[in-house]
Amino acid sequence: MTSPQALITPERLQEFFAPRSVAVVGASESSGWARFIVAASHAVGFTGPLIPVHPRHERVFGRPTAPSLRELREPADLAFIIAPTSAVADVIEDAAAGGVRNVVVLASGYREAGADGRELEDELVQAAVSHGIALLGPNCLGFLSTTAPAGPFALTVPLPLASGPVGIALQSGALSSALLAFARSHAIGISTIASLGNEAMITTADVLNHLVADEHTKVICLFLEEVGDPAGFSAAAQRADQAGKPVIALKVGASQAGQQAALAHTGAVAGNDAVVDAALRQLNVIRVNSIEELLTTAALLGYNRWPRGRRMGVLTASGGACDIIADRASAQGIEIPQFAPQTTEAIGAQLPSFATARNPLDVTGYVLANARTSPLTAIDRALDAAVADPGLDFVLFTGFTVPDARPPDESAATLLEARVDWLANRLRSAPIPVIPLGMTCVDIGPYARNLLGGHDINVLPGMELGIRALGNAFRWLDGRGSVRVLPAGPRPFPQGPAVAWTESRARDLLAAAGLPLVPGCLARSADEAVAVARQLGTPVALKISSAQITHKSDVGGVLLGLSGDAAVRRGYEQVVAAAKNKDRNAGNQVLLTSMRTDGVEVLAGVTVDPGFGPVLAVGLGGVWVEALGDTSLRLLPVSATEVRQMLGELRGLPLLHGTRGGVAADLDALAKVIADIGALACSVDGLCVLEVNPLWVRGDQIAALDVLVVAGEETELGR
Repeated sequence: MTSPQALITPERLQEFFAPRSVAVVGASESSGWARFIVAASHAVGFTGPLIPVHPRHERVFGRPTAPSLRELREPADLAFIIAPTSAVADVIEDAAAGGVRNVVVLASGYREAGADGRELEDELVQAAVSHGIALLGPNCLGFLSTTAPAGPFALTVPLPLASGPVGIALQSGALSSALLAFARSHAIGISTIASLGNEAMITTADVLNHLVADEHTKVICLFLEEVGDPAGFSAAAQRADQAGKPVIALKVGASQAGQQAALAHTGAVAGNDAVVDAALRQLNVIRVNSIEELLTTAALLGYNRWPRGRRMGVLTASGGACDIIADRASAQGIEIPQFAPQTTEAIGAQLPSFATARNPLDVTGYVLANARTSPLTAIDRALDAAVADPGLDFVLFTGFTVPDARPPDESAATLLEARVDWLANRLRSAPIPVIPLGMTCVDIGPYARNLLGGHDINVLPGMELGIRALGNAFRWLDGRGSVRVLPAGPRPFPQGPAVAWTESRARDLLAAAGLPLVPGCLARSADEAVAVARQLGTPVALKISSAQITHKSDVGGVLLGLSGDAAVRRGYEQVVAAAKNKDRNAGNQVLLTSMRTDGVEVLAGVTVDPGFGPVLAVGLGGVWVEALGDTSLRLLPVSATEVRQMLGELRGLPLLHGTRGGVAADLDALAKVIADIGALACSVDGLCVLEVNPLWVRGDQIAALDVLVVAGEETELGR
């Protein structure tokens, strides 16, 4: 039988999202869902047949009905099934008999309802696939396309609905209205918006691929509750990156839970949400924290030319706005350099004597208060000069202030419209991008929407959101070209219970891979400990060797800097006693290692995320990793170059550079060792955790001081 993946091709999706006729199964005068679909179809200008299907009604909404999909005069391009869950299976059979190839299923009670619902959903998919039917849902509200146009969408559509560059896919239903409402209020045009429901057949990755291929979509917004298919999602994200289409995601469902957090420091920092965050960054997907930030970032990237650098000119009519913008820009790594002398001179000629021509520029409210006799104002003349400044990469412009209604005075209205026309032409012809910005996040009135929209101008809603959107855009631009497809699936967890290895066994794993280890040896008696210490050369460290005691220092099971036979003998007895206090079955084995001092301790740990697979965490080591929370994460595999970038993201990087007279670490050598640790972790079947903490580094000297491995009982030492 054909698989769902084989059925959902790009060509099929193009057909699915551009139906020329739609049948609404279960439509009745009393159905709110049906009324929504009729209204949404009208909102987008759908002109094809919209056919009610109901076995007991002859007419619905003034339209003649068909008793079933089997009895349509011609097969509909798409059927929107709003029938109850119990009737959906029969409707699928009717669709197959009537030649309907595409369906949307609104009904709930499937996978989201538990084991019985999951079985019902599996049966639904099997039936659809067996008949060659592509299915969106179940448990979804359909989609809108302003460009097809088509409106099989069972939700309120805030009007007017503008067509534009932003495509949206949501793992939600009713939230669609909130996004459409914000888009309407800020004149952000939508190409397609799709509610995905349970993604039984058509998935987030499928719709992302469709929007990447859609010529009308320039930027893609996602609302995500989960990333169910990391490999498929990453492949779609890579296509978006290659096509130059930014992807922005509002991912919800943050959790502090981490794999094996009770056993490893790494698990405490590589929680579920932190892993998702790392994955999205590696896929160059912009992650945002609100609907407002989602759509503002999309508007910036969808309507404006993209800056090639971070040197920003700022033109306002408010000194306070200059201060706010400067503060927010600094937080986003955006520079506000001084104007070039010729720019200062040209702008100064347009300002009152008490104003200063500097960047950020306040043209002052004085010029705004003067009676208008010509279309252009001082801020417009300043724009003319600023776009020619050789030291700027783009200009942030707050001069688009358009009233909600057309001025009643005809001459004032004519001047205003002539000014907007000039500004629109200036934006198109300027040698560097000019990005319009509103002072606050206020709704745009009908007059302003029509006037600015007629020139394809979008004004970013407020300084806070606007500057944050700029920071997001720069991070996306910086990440272009680096996206790689994730592995097809995570390495399987061990079939049996996961257990912690003894440190000596974990050290053997690293040694077999050629990784640097601090010299060490096991001792089973005090005399043997003294002999080992003499062989290693004192001072030495003594540690409990017990698989049941993973955090040794917490129970007094670690002693450092011991010198001399007597001290080593006492230390051995003390460590064994501490082990037996924690675990009565602990043996007499103690690991002795050489001491390493005057270096920096680093964490290099790998945990296995149930969705994304092995994840590498790098940070400051020892006991500080959880306390400071200064870590960087990447999905494996990674190269030494990527690990070098991870080290550069740490707030503790100055310590590795050798602050206060310390020896600077060889970061390239350190990155190579950490990358090798990641590669080793990927080679061990059944691995849950591999943590080296601390990994000691001083110059080009590197050594693993402590190693923790958690894996299945039958796990081998590696391949």
